[in-house]
Amino acid sequence: MTWDELTDQQELFEHFRFKSEPGQSLLRVDKFLFARLENTSRTRIRNAANAGNILVNNKPVKPNYRVKPGDLIQVVLPNPPREIELIPEDIPINIIYEDDDVIVVNKEAGMVVHPAYGNYTGTLVNALMWHFRDIPLFQTGELRPGLVHRIDKNTSGLLVVAKNELSLNILSKQFYERTTDRKYIALVWGTPDPPEGSISGNVGRNIRDRKIMQVFPDGSQGKPAITHYSVIEDLGYVSLVECKLETGRTHQIRVHFSYIKHPLFNDEEYGGEKILRGTTFAKYQQFVRNCFAILPRQALHAKSLSFDHPVTGKRLSFDSELPDDMKELIEKWREYTRGRE
Repeated sequence: MTWDELTDQQELFEHFRFKSEPGQSLLRVDKFLFARLENTSRTRIRNAANAGNILVNNKPVKPNYRVKPGDLIQVVLPNPPREIELIPEDIPINIIYEDDDVIVVNKEAGMVVHPAYGNYTGTLVNALMWHFRDIPLFQTGELRPGLVHRIDKNTSGLLVVAKNELSLNILSKQFYERTTDRKYIALVWGTPDPPEGSISGNVGRNIRDRKIMQVFPDGSQGKPAITHYSVIEDLGYVSLVECKLETGRTHQIRVHFSYIKHPLFNDEEYGGEKILRGTTFAKYQQFVRNCFAILPRQALHAKSLSFDHPVTGKRLSFDSELPDDMKELIEKWREYTRGRE
């Protein structure tokens, strides 16, 4: 993966590229960028440089690097200030770890991570702005303060959030370099064959519906995406699967499993809300409808997360229990499978 692909992998950051003029006088890179980036402070630029997120001629540089004629400068920074007014909201959030630099949150299904069109309130960001209203990063006017990755509205599970700009830059670089470790648990229709493997295929916006994604197997569009999976329990017409992300595209697990004809159970956007396996008997059909009612969302949970602490460098690992709706759904299918046997 090239540095240019970072924006597509981590949609929370913007990529800038500058080529200095032949007559450029020697100038510190932080001053050079400060004069060219709108709504960006020199502190933010220095933090990006200290995290290794500013490159000159493809090599990381410190803030005091002197730009020379013909230099190629590349930089990744958090998004500019929001264009809408976001209101801090006193919404409960499940923080499972916190120190001076990071927060790890176990997000409930149904909560949007960050504000976007149609969802400007009730998001995790609104909640974080309330809970951490005394922390400078959450007062900066950012649309997505502290966020280095996200999970879908109707997916539950673990997220790491930075509490300061240096941590934000260092964590974003870890996600870019794929040194983090993220594992998900999903219930999918059928049993993937082989039971352990990888799904590869470029993921990009669906040609007909821009709100969802699709796989472009010929690589003509989208960006490379790889999902490693392992079936951990065969439940007859559905399977419990562990997924490990190598890349972090939007809806990656959901669209990849739909692509191999094993969509996530009750994933309405990718075809999993239909009864795709099993019998036509009325009793079975009613059983599946009851299962849909138990879990009225895609059966996906971000179960574990590991990363290096941005300040101490210590490897931190977190694990979370499956939410009650997924536990109940899985037990229902276990009972059904035992009954068939």
